[in-house]
Amino acid sequence: MKNLHELEKACGYVFRDPSLLTMAVTHTSYANEHRRNKTEHNERLEYLGDAILDLVAAEYLYRKYPEKQEGELSKMRASMVSEQPLAKCARDIGLPSYLFLGKGEEMMGGREKDSIISDATEAVIGAIYLDGGFDEARRFVMKHVLLDLDKEDLFTDVRTPLQEIFQDRQKQVLYHVTGESGPDHDKRFEVTAYVDGQKIGSGWGRTKKAAAQSAAQDAMNRIGRKNG
Repeated sequence: MKNLHELEKACGYVFRDPSLLTMAVTHTSYANEHRRNKTEHNERLEYLGDAILDLVAAEYLYRKYPEKQEGELSKMRASMVSEQPLAKCARDIGLPSYLFLGKGEEMMGGREKDSIISDATEAVIGAIYLDGGFDEARRFVMKHVLLDLDKEDLFTDVRTPLQEIFQDRQKQVLYHVTGESGPDHDKRFEVTAYVDGQKIGSGWGRTKKAAAQSAAQDAMNRIGRKNG
């Protein structure tokens, strides 16, 4: 396990209370295996970070796009704070290698699961907020999540170009919900993309639409690796 001081450098923030960062990178599987207290993992921090991220993204979009209406801004915010861009942020700062995971989760590839590392990103945001206040948390979000994503074509529906690939072969991409997790107020859905009954990609999201987008992106990534 790497020294968390290196993660602080990557985040651009030094904690006055390092235990908050430790908690932010501690998954429930690790806490359960080590018989930690039910609060000694990152789920509560994730809850807090999620709310802060929503607020910062809403303010950013409100100021950046004064001509857009509420419905469009809401869709844009949902894209910006979804699992995929948060997982990208986590990988950019090297967060996965710092996670404390249980042995079982480690063996199942938890360190590379978008759902786990995106949750940890939100937990880090929550930890920074508790340690240094809203301005520091906002600075992290702007630098590592929003401004980086603003350089990309974030709001493109990935399902359209994926379907175009198979359209030439006269095949249809179908999406099916293949899993659910979490309580009713914080549901996560797994969606799998199929062509001719064959799985071509899968992904998780807080809505079925977001999960379908993630599945489409996974399929595009697989196609890219296969062709490249």
